[in-house]
Parts: sequence; C-alpha cells; structure tokens
Amino acid sequence: MPERIGVIVGMEESFPAYFCEAVNKIPGFHAEIARLTGTPAEGFVPPYRVLVDRLSHEVPFYKIHLKAAALAGTFVINDPFWWAADDKFFGYSLAAKIGVPVPRTVVLPSRGYIPAINPLKSLRNLVYPTDWEGIARYIGFPAFLKPAEGGGWKHVTRVESLEELLVAYNKSDQLVMTLQEGIEFEEYVRCICIGRKHILPIQYDPKRRCYVAGRKFLSGALEDTVCDYAMRLNVALGYDMNSVEFAVRDGIPYAIDFTNPAPDMTREHILVESFEWCLEKMVELTTTAAREGRTLDGSYAWQRYLATRQG
Repeated sequence: MPERIGVIVGMEESFPAYFCEAVNKIPGFHAEIARLTGTPAEGFVPPYRVLVDRLSHEVPFYKIHLKAAALAGTFVINDPFWWAADDKFFGYSLAAKIGVPVPRTVVLPSRGYIPAINPLKSLRNLVYPTDWEGIARYIGFPAFLKPAEGGGWKHVTRVESLEELLVAYNKSDQLVMTLQEGIEFEEYVRCICIGRKHILPIQYDPKRRCYVAGRKFLSGALEDTVCDYAMRLNVALGYDMNSVEFAVRDGIPYAIDFTNPAPDMTREHILVESFEWCLEKMVELTTTAAREGRTLDGSYAWQRYLATRQG
C-alpha cells in the first residue's frame, strides 16, 4: 500500500492540485485532499501517514482532529499543539530572546469583555487607567495596532498619533491587541520557510500586498542575515512550513510577522519560480515525513509517557 498524504485546504486551488499531482508521480506515495469525519477517542487508526494542515485556524474540528491524528502516529504539518498555543506577541518575545531584532511592541488589555465579566471584580488585577502616554512614548509614531492572535492583515490599523490610537483601540472590542513600532523600511522581504532547513527570500510590497519579481534586491551579507534569522525563528518555533517577514531599516532586518503556519503558496501570488520552489520542497518534506515520521524528542508529556510504556 502506498503511503497516504492528505492535504487539509479551504478555498485555495493551485497548491493542493499541483502538490497532489507531483506526489502521485512518485512510486510508493499517494496524495489527496484529505477526507475527515467523526473521530473516536479509543482505537483511532488514522488513514493518513502525513497531513498537511492549511485550514485548522478557521475550522475548529480540524484542529482537534489533528491532535488526535498526531497522537495516533500521523506526521502533522504544522505541529497542531504549537499552532493551538502560539500567538504573535509570544513570537516577538521569543525572537528577542534568540537575537532576532523586532520592533518595539506592547501587548494591551482588551477594550471589551464578555457580559459575564464584572469589571469591578473580574478585572481587579489590571492596572487602570492604562498609561497610554507612557506606551506611546515607548513605541513612538507611526505605529501599528494589530491583534496578538490572527493574520491576513485583519483588524490592523496604522496610527499616527495618540488620538488615532485611542480611536482604533476603542473599536477593537474583545480582541487582545498589540501596539508595534512602525518601521520605515528601505526593503521588505518575505521568506518562505519549509522543513526548518529551506529558506527562500522574496521581495514583497506590504502596501500593495504583493510579491515583486525581477531584481536582486538584497546584498549577499544582508540576505545571509535574513536567512539566518528566519532559520532561527523556525527552529525555535518548530514550524515545518512558515513565512517570515522582515522590514529592513538602516541595514537591520526587523522581524515583523513570522507565525504563519499556513503561508501563502498560491501560484498566482508568489510567482511561478517561487511556487515551483515551494512545490519541490513541500514534496520533499512530506515524502520524507511519510517514510521517517517525527523523531521522539520529548517535546510533550504524553510522548514521553508513551515512550516509557512502550519501551
């Protein structure tokens, strides 16, 4: 029987179609759009050796199923336990710890709460009022108010003053927001990262939200630094596929956005040459994963426990 590789996708068409076609040309492997259904807690035998997850952030059932599949031996890309736990602010804190420059960033208490929250009792740990002037002095303007969790440029606002910040913050409702220094950049680069060892830097225009083709835009030394920082972040975060964005100011690449475990791999978006690179590396990653599985590294308590029981 061939090793089965499933892809969990939503509306995207190009990557899953080309990926399945490429894998299915390799003897001993079969790739398809995954089909998932009710999942038993006991005796679950996963139908896929590898699952490529590109949608569990929007479909909660997939997220829960993927954890069960991982427990049953499926190699899930990306790690569903980390995806369920990560947030962008933790990523900024982690980056600073491992020597990757990040813009000045502050996480803020939510503006609104569920009706069951009694502000006088439930929020007694929060300092009130918030020191907005102190935060503004630390971050500076322009700045970006954006969710601590999320992506796709949703709920992101550029603010130029304390007044604009408060207007935007007052519209954020129950979202946990971060305020981040705006980097006035000379170059902007998005790195596609696959398998914690392959990095492809591509010029990106965040204002038009599109990739730029046609020129060598980074010096050799700067490109090496960008790739080194991207690699550090992916190894530290444990992502098998990710995209990492850097804004370059005065020759320093600042990591702006790098917790994207379902990176854009649409052929029409990332340009043909880059798409072919992604396709090649994803086929390599998934077929290797199907043959070898994940190495038991003691990352999870249940892994360690099962290893001792089976040993």
